[in-house]
Amino acid sequence: MRYFLFLIISLGFTLSVMGQAYPRFENNHEIKFNIGQFLATSTVEGSYEYFFTEDTSIGGTIYADGDATDYNGNFGIGPNLRAYFGYVPRSGFFAEAFGLYYKGREENNNATLGARNIDYGTTAIGLGIGNKWVTRSDRFTLEIHGGIGRNINPSDFQNAFMFRGGLSIGFRF
Repeated sequence: MRYFLFLIISLGFTLSVMGQAYPRFENNHEIKFNIGQFLATSTVEGSYEYFFTEDTSIGGTIYADGDATDYNGNFGIGPNLRAYFGYVPRSGFFAEAFGLYYKGREENNNATLGARNIDYGTTAIGLGIGNKWVTRSDRFTLEIHGGIGRNINPSDFQNAFMFRGGLSIGFRF
């Protein structure tokens, strides 16, 4: 009987130790608000991120701005794919590939034709880097990121390159 009881306790202890070796991540969804972009340019930008492994995620960004002549227009939407390289899963240094469709307005002051507004919509692809910090509870995040992209179909008046960046606060659920 003692041998059987010892075997049961040993087996239970072994299973509990094995369960702690690989933690199970439950908060795979994250929503973020880019507070840095909002304070700098009054652009409202929100993002969603889904972690399908402990170091890889896929997500999307959408933003809106009241000024169509800003550097990235007045509306944008696009996906991203991130790979994390930190010691803590789902945080630390990351690299991302992103796509972005955005639209805006270019003001053109020509001496002979006068002032004109040209509306545009363009698509860009690019690369970015950043860093993410997570609280111990794995609920709240702080992220700083930046990236540069190339416009695929720029008009004559547009720059060939675009940039994005920000300081975001997030919540995981």
